[in-house]
Amino acid sequence: MSVSDTEKALIESRRFTPEPGQEFFVFAYGSLMWRPDFPYLEIEPATLFGYHRAFCITSTHYRGNAAKPGLVLGLDRGGQCVGRRYRIGANDAAQVAEYLHQRELITGCYVPKLVALRAADGARSRALTYVADRSHYQYAGKLSDEAIAHIVHDAVGVMGSNRDYLRNTVQHLEDMGIADCSLHRILKLVDQIG
Repeated sequence: MSVSDTEKALIESRRFTPEPGQEFFVFAYGSLMWRPDFPYLEIEPATLFGYHRAFCITSTHYRGNAAKPGLVLGLDRGGQCVGRRYRIGANDAAQVAEYLHQRELITGCYVPKLVALRAADGARSRALTYVADRSHYQYAGKLSDEAIAHIVHDAVGVMGSNRDYLRNTVQHLEDMGIADCSLHRILKLVDQIG
């Protein structure tokens, strides 16, 4: 996947650097919930207010390709989102931040942001997460569940099918006790397509 010099500069400008010698938290709402691939000290459910999980990012790499783009999740404005909060140890902080930069910012479609979370016990913390950039060319905006289902049904990228991405996310939401949300409706529509 080739990236323009302008896009490379945007990606570099969005590098998150943790405080030296300090641990930090990461908020996961999509594939990081079920495939973090980084070391962490602790994981627990947490709620983010002011953003919701949505299929609002066009994918031509991980879950789609240039000929048949897929969709991946982003945090879009409004509502709330239950996800998983990872506590990253100070010794791993720089390595994890670099890993997340490489994984989440293959283009500049996300903005790394420190957000306020509330854990299940009511404790509050700030965590790094990746919010959809509404001005980026990959931002798909608000699509109907039916439109999302038709895109997700057929798209495949380097990390596999868009359907598997949706199915894994729904499974992990169910593991956290979330059994009825828009992603469940979209999955039913995908399964009805065949």
